[in-house]
Amino acid sequence: MRHSELHRTDRIGWLRAAVLGANDGIVSTASFVVGIAAADAGRQSILLAGVAGLVSGALSMAAGEYVSVSSQADTEQADLALERHELATQLTAEEEELAAIYVKRGLEPALAHTVALQLMAHDALGAHARDEVGLSESLGARPLQAALASAGTFSVGAALPILSVLLAPSSRLTISVSAVSLIWLVPLGSVASRTGGGASLERSGASWVLGGCRYGGDRRGRRAFWCRYSLTDSGARTLQRHHNERR
Repeated sequence: MRHSELHRTDRIGWLRAAVLGANDGIVSTASFVVGIAAADAGRQSILLAGVAGLVSGALSMAAGEYVSVSSQADTEQADLALERHELATQLTAEEEELAAIYVKRGLEPALAHTVALQLMAHDALGAHARDEVGLSESLGARPLQAALASAGTFSVGAALPILSVLLAPSSRLTISVSAVSLIWLVPLGSVASRTGGGASLERSGASWVLGGCRYGGDRRGRRAFWCRYSLTDSGARTLQRHHNERR
């Protein structure tokens, strides 16, 4: 009988970037929109600012992910170059090093040496990259993939507060955007958790909007949201009062 398993470690790279992008898209844009609204700006101005924030934020997230993951890729390539050089100049030492790794994992010395020789005969660099350095194809750095995932999910997340501006009444624009954006952190966390193979954990309590979840849009996301929202709102209102007093 054929045995099949569904592993999700190959999703780690783009999933991390996607969760960060969506979470930051919601929180950053909501805080930005709330700050503009608190300064008594019109709906048209708020929408324009929100769209500008969406575009600039998505590009910024893409650039940031690409640069940071490219640094990881450079480090991986440097380690591979080092192993390639050592295999070309110190083959025997590399065989003993690989055998010692297998001994630490529980193999008998003679068997470990045989396994090391056979694996190196098949793919010496791949064996050392995997077992000595800890690199694998599924977990390798992919800068472009991370950049696209982060930019795309940031745009989706940022669109939610902007849609709230379109639908919310002018008199309750600030609280509507804040509440809707906070609520959206819950399904974000649930989807991210299930995509990564986890299960969302619904929790009751007056402090949670719909419940809690274990990933992405969890209590850390909510804390970040309220912190940024409060600072942006209070700062905008203070500046607006100061401006009105000078007039």
